Amino acid sequence: MKKHFLSFATMALLTACGGGTNNNNTTTDSTTQEATTTVPASSNTASEPDFPDWQNNKGIGPVKTITPPLADTPDAAMVAKGEETFNTYCTVCHRPKKRLTGPAMIGLLDRRTPEWVMNMILNPDVMEKQDPIAKKLIEEYNTLMLNQRLNEQQARELLEYIRTIK
Repeated sequence: MKKHFLSFATMALLTACGGGTNNNNTTTDSTTQEATTTVPASSNTASEPDFPDWQNNKGIGPVKTITPPLADTPDAAMVAKGEETFNTYCTVCHRPKKRLTGPAMIGLLDRRTPEWVMNMILNPDVMEKQDPIAKKLIEEYNTLMLNQRLNEQQARELLEYIRTIK
């Protein structure tokens, strides 16, 4: 009986996180238990000691430089679209300020480059195999980030939304 429950729970989690290949930004109804831990304020800005050179890691993928460059203030229209995309594809594993199956988004750009974030969104399969930070995250969270098959525009909109999480 325990084997069946574990198999069912694993399948349910994988199905919920997978999101299929839906790229039309329609919302899905996914309810998730929020038994999570709040991210301590001190971890929001501290660089990770295992990766003192994270500022130079742009990740592995199509994004070599952010175009157009990030403005001082996030683009409001992109933020709105990014929040919608986040709520559609990301909230099964991530919350803005709470750790779930994946890390909280608060302070993400204080410990990752914008290029790294976009490459992780666009190219998680390769990042998890080749990028040292992504490999460490797999160890820490004991789970893989699934490829939601978002395009570069959606990744940029997500980045703009993440910039607003305080």
